[in-house]
Amino acid sequence: MAKLKTKFACTECGNESPKWMGKCPGCGQWNTMVEEKETVVKTQGMGSSIIQTKEKPRPIIHIESGQEKRIETTNKELNRVLGGGVVPGSLILVGGDPGIGKSTLLLQTSHALAAKKLTVLYISGEESVRQTRLRADRLGALSETLYVLCETNMDQINDAIESVNPDFLVIDSIQTVYDPSVQSAPGSVSQVRECTAHFMRVAKIKGIATVLVGHVTKEGAIAGPRMLEHMVDCVLYFEGERHHTYRLLRAVKNRFGSTNEIGIFEMVEDGLREVNNPSELFLSERPMGVSGSTVVASMEGTRPVLVEMQALVATTNFPSPRRMATGIDHNRMTLIVAVLEKRMGMFLQTQDAYLNVAGGIRLDEPAVDLAAAVSIASSFKDAPTRPFDVFFGEIGLTGEVRAVSRAEQRVKEAHKLGFKRVIMPKKSLKGWTPPAGIEIIGVETVAEALSAAFG
Repeated sequence: MAKLKTKFACTECGNESPKWMGKCPGCGQWNTMVEEKETVVKTQGMGSSIIQTKEKPRPIIHIESGQEKRIETTNKELNRVLGGGVVPGSLILVGGDPGIGKSTLLLQTSHALAAKKLTVLYISGEESVRQTRLRADRLGALSETLYVLCETNMDQINDAIESVNPDFLVIDSIQTVYDPSVQSAPGSVSQVRECTAHFMRVAKIKGIATVLVGHVTKEGAIAGPRMLEHMVDCVLYFEGERHHTYRLLRAVKNRFGSTNEIGIFEMVEDGLREVNNPSELFLSERPMGVSGSTVVASMEGTRPVLVEMQALVATTNFPSPRRMATGIDHNRMTLIVAVLEKRMGMFLQTQDAYLNVAGGIRLDEPAVDLAAAVSIASSFKDAPTRPFDVFFGEIGLTGEVRAVSRAEQRVKEAHKLGFKRVIMPKKSLKGWTPPAGIEIIGVETVAEALSAAFG
């Protein structure tokens, strides 16, 4: 007979406690413990039989190796973020704000795979099949091998998987699916954990590439316990402003590829369209001959991206000046301001400093230091740099400009977009030949870089 059990679970980390607590002992968050009633049923069904395996431990050198087989979609940006395509048997979690385009992207991807004669099962727990058909008509995503089901009961979903036997499975969303054997509301910690574990077993045993759509909290993290992201093979975040047309797909975890890649899409009337040249996108609205504006060559995974770095330095009457950074680490900006004060003699103690990366992209690598320093100096002096200059390089505390990786790719991207000069670390010039038609200026210190930029 089933035994009724009452417990309290944290909605942030999934930590469980037999009694209510104001502060979660696992993650330290306040007022996140919620009561859940769970019925524990001892069964020898599908779950227990799957966990038990008859394989014996083997030496690692006797295990077959080789590249994972991948299913390439027609979307090159999605293939890039996934590491080359969808891996059969993988479990992918996609999160993003409401209305950002998650369902649109997955329905387009499902249609592209169905066009390759693959069987696709799209299960929606938030929309009816008629609503999904209306979106498919707008996107042109109609195919004989694309099956749609509106269901949230795990038992019914299992029957659909057994009958269709898909190659690609989409669950939209995991917070709406519930397991009848777990007596708690859909979207609770227990339900999300158990349903995700079940889909993970289905994906690994049947070799079905499975995509789970996850809701996000108001802080931007995927709702549910943190262990949800540990269970899946790949975690993708769909970012961007809902009122703007451009979207960024970023991988924060990927067991089959890099976590540094991003995919850029444009939302148009007939769905999401990939952006093949993001540098032109980010520089399309760049003003010419304005102080505080520079262009930096950054690397996003294997792709060089040129973006505009903007700075504004203004006098303040308050004793503590403001330092605000958007798109770049705030601590990194504070370090650059300190270097300009100490090594270059710029009196910034009475100046507010604002730094912004145009286009909504975030730059995390230290190679953007030099462009940030030149932007701040340009705004402080009210002296614009040349409109066709590109900067990149890491800045040390002593004012030196340190070498960065993949300098050749950054320079080639700048040359392709018509820039005339590149100011970069001198030590990064070794081992390659710059393309003809672009001037390369190697610098060793911040003073040399500022002299070249304003000279």
